Amino acid sequence: MERILVSACLMGRKVRYDGAAKTSGDALLATWREEGRLIPFCPEVEGGLPVPRPAAEIEGGAGGAAVLAGAARVLTDGGTDVTEAFLAGARSALAVARSFDVKVAILKEGSPSCGSLTVYDGTFRGRRLPGVGVTTALLELHGIAVFDEEHITDAGARLRELGVDHSVRDR
Repeated sequence: MERILVSACLMGRKVRYDGAAKTSGDALLATWREEGRLIPFCPEVEGGLPVPRPAAEIEGGAGGAAVLAGAARVLTDGGTDVTEAFLAGARSALAVARSFDVKVAILKEGSPSCGSLTVYDGTFRGRRLPGVGVTTALLELHGIAVFDEEHITDAGARLRELGVDHSVRDR
């Protein structure tokens, strides 16, 4: 049975920076949950950040690859550098994914850790730019396909393409 790494906030856990969850009502995700296939994970909490915590963005909207390369930092809206916590969380996510031979992850869009299509621009004004978060960048660097909560069916299709899951049903 193929395991799937999933943002804990999408599973109803109150781990977001504001102390809330962003529970997904997706039917396929619910099926995978019932089958015991999901590995809920919050890289920011695993990296040592509290709940709640100050909002954070990647400076300049540079994206996770720039953070991994040491070319950008993750800063709170008060200017505190939390880069190391984001890197530690990303490394922990990769270690968990490797331990379960994860090929696919479903992560929360827009997060400076988990975004797979966009990240905030670093100004704390709600503007997004194309890019990925720190955890997404590290997972993708190691061959793990990352999807957001709006593309769960695509994640199922990817599992079938990889030939690792013939039981996945589109819903």
